[in-house]
Amino acid sequence: MATTESLDGRKQLHVAMFPWLAFGHIIPFLKLSKFIAQKGHKVSFLSTARNIQRLPTLPSHLSPLINLVKLTLPRVQELPLNAEATMDVQTDDIQHLKRAFDGLQPEVTRFLEEESPDWIIYDFAPYWLPSIAAGLCISRAFFSIFNAWFMAFLGASPDDLISSSNERTTAEDFMTPPKWVPFPSKLCYLKHEANSIVGNFSVNASGVSDAYRLGMVLKGSDCMFIRHCYEFEPQWLTLLENLHHLPVVPLGLMPPETPTNIGDGNDDTWVMVKKWLDGQQIGRVVYVALGSEVMVSKIELDELAMGLELSGLPFFWAFRKPVGSSVELPDGFLERTGDRGVVWTSWVPQLQILSHESVGGFLTHCGWSSIVEGLMLGRPLIMLPFLVDQGLNARVLVDKQVGIEVPRNEEDGSFTKESVARSVRSVVVDDEGKIYKAKAKEWSEIFGDTKLEKEYINHFIEYMEKKGRMVASNDRT
Repeated sequence: MATTESLDGRKQLHVAMFPWLAFGHIIPFLKLSKFIAQKGHKVSFLSTARNIQRLPTLPSHLSPLINLVKLTLPRVQELPLNAEATMDVQTDDIQHLKRAFDGLQPEVTRFLEEESPDWIIYDFAPYWLPSIAAGLCISRAFFSIFNAWFMAFLGASPDDLISSSNERTTAEDFMTPPKWVPFPSKLCYLKHEANSIVGNFSVNASGVSDAYRLGMVLKGSDCMFIRHCYEFEPQWLTLLENLHHLPVVPLGLMPPETPTNIGDGNDDTWVMVKKWLDGQQIGRVVYVALGSEVMVSKIELDELAMGLELSGLPFFWAFRKPVGSSVELPDGFLERTGDRGVVWTSWVPQLQILSHESVGGFLTHCGWSSIVEGLMLGRPLIMLPFLVDQGLNARVLVDKQVGIEVPRNEEDGSFTKESVARSVRSVVVDDEGKIYKAKAKEWSEIFGDTKLEKEYINHFIEYMEKKGRMVASNDRT
């Protein structure tokens, strides 16, 4: 392969990126691609045709360096037509999307053979990819969009994840801190969460379990890149390296860029939203966003809505129903709360809203990206976790006193309108909330530190430049 130079005179790398088919994964992978391109390196971003069409427009100065490679997702009968991301299917059908994803193997292999990139950076799902890349002497990295405590909680080693005789086979096994955590920790799942996590260790319709996918990816990688930093819960990073015998390179928290004109945007949506926020009392609005993929039941939606109503506080609810969801808000809710609440059913500028001085609390599902956005802007959290890592995230953040978790029934995970109302008021208006606001503000200095983030990204780029094909020639077995 001919050697070319990057913008500052160093050898230009060619880095291939291959995220899982979920926009909560695709967007961080694209953000990392931009960081790589900003240093003058070439990026090939591999995803399916429809997902690439849905990506935000690349900055003009980076688009020559980022090649968007459209793959054809094989047709799987159980999936709706044109379903190419988790947002296009119901939760139970994600296993079929994984089967379709595995069908991308020949096309991805052909790309690697023809283009011979220096690096391939992939997600948890393509368990078949590390061995293919190793055979082509391409350096391999797993990029975890999840944080270090979640990754460490899942298993004591790659073999532990791969093995069908895994020690943790029941929900109870996930309801205490893992025995391989050598420092004091209260990290564990509640029973209703643990029931769901056990499913990740079971073979699904794709032919393998999610745990097997992750174990094979970890076992075949030269290193792990992870969205974490040493300034926040550093001991988990060290533990990860020890567990997996693999270099762990933190990327920092990857906070989104704050628009320079934040609060003064000309976007029509923001103009309307800002007008409403400007009319509210400082620090009293509850911003509610559970992401676009959390499937809430009718009962959960009713209790959440009635809890917001019962709180008496103004609220702005970014209410985007996932595909296949038919649940509706309680009868009369919009009419009863219309004088103090907004339910917005399309895209909203979350960063601008969170930055507005009227927002006094963020009711969140505790996805890692949402946490970063909330804390970078110093907003205390009202936590209502639902899926995968979210429960563990909530436990850690409660311990950090940046907010509180809405109490749930330990057995079935149900919550009440009263518990929602109490939690919201505790954070936003009660004296108890002063400590949450102070702690959130304190942590915003780390979560929103762009200089610190730049240092992490520079270190990451230097690591890739230094290792390159060197590590590929020393494959782990």
